[in-house]
Amino acid sequence: MINDYIQKNRDKFLKELFELLRIPSISADSNYTGSMAATAEYLSKSFTDLGADRVEIMPTYGHPVVYAEKIVDESLPTILVYGHYDVQPPDPLDLWDSDPFEPVIKKTKIHPKGAIFARGACDDKGQMYMHVKAFEAMMATDKLDCNVKFIIEGEEEVGSENLEDFIRENKEKLAADVILVSDTGMLSMETPSITVGLRGLSYVEVEVVGPNRDLHSGLYGGAVANPINILNKMIASLMDDNNRITIPGFYDDVLELSETERAEMAEAPFSEEEYCKTLDIESTYGEKGYSTMERATIRPTLDVNGIWGGYTGEGAKTVIASKANAKISMRLVPNQDPDKITKMFKDYFESIAPKGVKVKVTPHHGGDPAVTSPGSIEYKAASLAIQDSFGKKPIPIRSGGSIPIVALFEKVLGIKTVLLGFGLDTDAIHSPNEHYGVENYFKGIETIPLFFEHYAKLKQD
Repeated sequence: MINDYIQKNRDKFLKELFELLRIPSISADSNYTGSMAATAEYLSKSFTDLGADRVEIMPTYGHPVVYAEKIVDESLPTILVYGHYDVQPPDPLDLWDSDPFEPVIKKTKIHPKGAIFARGACDDKGQMYMHVKAFEAMMATDKLDCNVKFIIEGEEEVGSENLEDFIRENKEKLAADVILVSDTGMLSMETPSITVGLRGLSYVEVEVVGPNRDLHSGLYGGAVANPINILNKMIASLMDDNNRITIPGFYDDVLELSETERAEMAEAPFSEEEYCKTLDIESTYGEKGYSTMERATIRPTLDVNGIWGGYTGEGAKTVIASKANAKISMRLVPNQDPDKITKMFKDYFESIAPKGVKVKVTPHHGGDPAVTSPGSIEYKAASLAIQDSFGKKPIPIRSGGSIPIVALFEKVLGIKTVLLGFGLDTDAIHSPNEHYGVENYFKGIETIPLFFEHYAKLKQD
């Protein structure tokens, strides 16, 4: 019955998603504050029109949170759905094949039935809106087997800085049995999977300052420390020849997986050749002693996300810059504490600075790692839902990405999260030409009600 409703409303479900994708809800840029508010209003109206009992646009110190709920029966379990309506900036615009905020459907090798190309198509508007449309389908067919609450925030792409205070202040309102999130992916449509682990994050900005002004590189070169040269040397020293991070104590709390666990991970289909071909690289690169997928999921990392300083305009300008800057992220694994790692980095980076420069380390956002047991009721319900919709048992996998709110929800609300994502690694999230398969979108809408159904049954047993 639900599937019949979904099939009859395919065009409508796509049209509404396109309307949502056209709103440039870029949380990082204050010029788009109006668009952020418009997106929140769009979602609020959607929930109201679909029959939610309670719908609120709730202010924070940043962008607002959209909250909605439908309480069918107090005796039924309650599912709290989390998503975010903000998106990454579309830059660089010249690398997009189409307008990032004018969604189009194009066929690709991986998506022969078409993919939606737009900023936010996969991360996270497309995946978040699946839950809105699944809610519509369950309401329209009278098949809502659980109470449901929605919390859709507008600051995930800038670190969810105000979310913890919001959750603590609304702890009673957000009470639930499980949290359902679709902000992750799966191995493929042919090999479905469920994410059971996420890496944490420590994100910092560093600044190296030398002379009190930019200097002529001919008059001062060789006599004064060049902040750009120094910064590059300092960053290079953070990794050894085996690509292990050199910060003292960095690996002390890392939870090492057993050989059995690593062997189970290796069962997931993966082609090194195809991986390299997709990225147009000759070979992979990373920590010695680990496979490519292990490096990308169960090992901590340190990466420079941006670096700048000096003259970068057209032509030549022979200067020694007064300062140089970089943004650095460290992905963390279970047992690593982001605050502890941030302090380790700050202390070490400042300690290796040579005389002649001053170093400043500014911490930005971070988040704890998270793991969900494949033996839990929530995982079993998700696994059964995937089996029903895909006809295959999903593989439990760990993701290299970070969703800090997962650990935050567990810490504040005391409940576990199910990561039921339908994106693919090839969907170019955060990059030009981000896209999301049309069939992935509808498969998500089909699977979510099945999760509600199985979760309700398992909770009753």
